[in-house]
Amino acid sequence: MARTLLIADDEANLRTLVRTTLEDPEHTILEAADGSQALELAREKAPDLVLVDWMMPGMNGLEVTKRLRADPATAGTPVIMLTARGQSSDRAQALRAGVSAFLAKPFSPLELLETVRRVLE
Repeated sequence: MARTLLIADDEANLRTLVRTTLEDPEHTILEAADGSQALELAREKAPDLVLVDWMMPGMNGLEVTKRLRADPATAGTPVIMLTARGQSSDRAQALRAGVSAFLAKPFSPLELLETVRRVLE
């Protein structure tokens, strides 16, 4: 079953790394360069999973997650937070906002694959 994954990060290099890691005939990969674009794509395309960076200009990943949770159309969409913010307080704040999983940068491609697989199951 093909799944749609949305990668939201303002760093093109990180989007490329994540896309390359997750590329698979079973995945359709969408990309957003900021939080507003991520929300728009999530509402239009109804992805099976959103991978979002915490620190983006304009609307950050935490706000994106809160807005996805507040919208009945996207409330159940799993969100994986990708962030350089690795403190336990950051993790707790992200979990309170509604993320399904939290990956601190730098993460390994294997760690990313395992987290995506676990969240999609």
